[in-house]
Amino acid sequence: MELLGTIREIYRYPVKSMAGEGQRAATVGWHGLEGDRRFAFRRIGDTSGFPWLTAGKLPALLCYRPYYPPAGESGRLIRVVTPEGEDLAGDSAELRDRVAASCGGPVELLHLKHGIYDEAPLSLITVATVRRLSQASGVPFDVRRFRPNILIETPDERSFAENDWVGRGLSCGGQPDSALVGVTMRDVRCAMVNLDPDTARADPRLLKATAQLNTVCAGVYGVPVRSGTISVGDGLYALAT
Repeated sequence: MELLGTIREIYRYPVKSMAGEGQRAATVGWHGLEGDRRFAFRRIGDTSGFPWLTAGKLPALLCYRPYYPPAGESGRLIRVVTPEGEDLAGDSAELRDRVAASCGGPVELLHLKHGIYDEAPLSLITVATVRRLSQASGVPFDVRRFRPNILIETPDERSFAENDWVGRGLSCGGQPDSALVGVTMRDVRCAMVNLDPDTARADPRLLKATAQLNTVCAGVYGVPVRSGTISVGDGLYALAT
């Protein structure tokens, strides 16, 4: 196996398009990280084929901070801290009405057993890629703009090294029972990277830099090939081809 780098940070996003949670360790199951994107707001009456309310439609979603209460870690319970600091139950009428008023139409929060993903259940990006895009765009370094599940620290500063991972299997830990990820495609970025995670204000420079440097791609998508636990500090290894 080839050592690619070290897992520096792990994130999950309990509610699609809302803020993420950093974790020291996580379980990779057959449908991504446990607890990742298991909830999403649906726009009632939307027949477009993609009824989910995202930050592309309502940037302020990024400023809501969802979390699992201790008794609801793997279940249907979720709580959300609003931008104003109120801690509300995910299924409360108050939260639903607040989001509905902001987006201009009725919504409901759905629990999705296997999660709701745009392309694949896992996303990875390197520190070097985020740093290069930050330097080129002038936008301060902030991994949260890219919403990865796994942030990788590589031994060199070569940006966009992830491009070479497509089609390969990656071991998170390098042991016989370590979680395995199959990298399926590069991550084509959208305007969400332009949104400040703290304020939701848009700045087009980051997406422009991504387009200029790497055909609008930054990081990669993957699918679980073997379940297992991953932890900050684990090595990330590419399997021999």
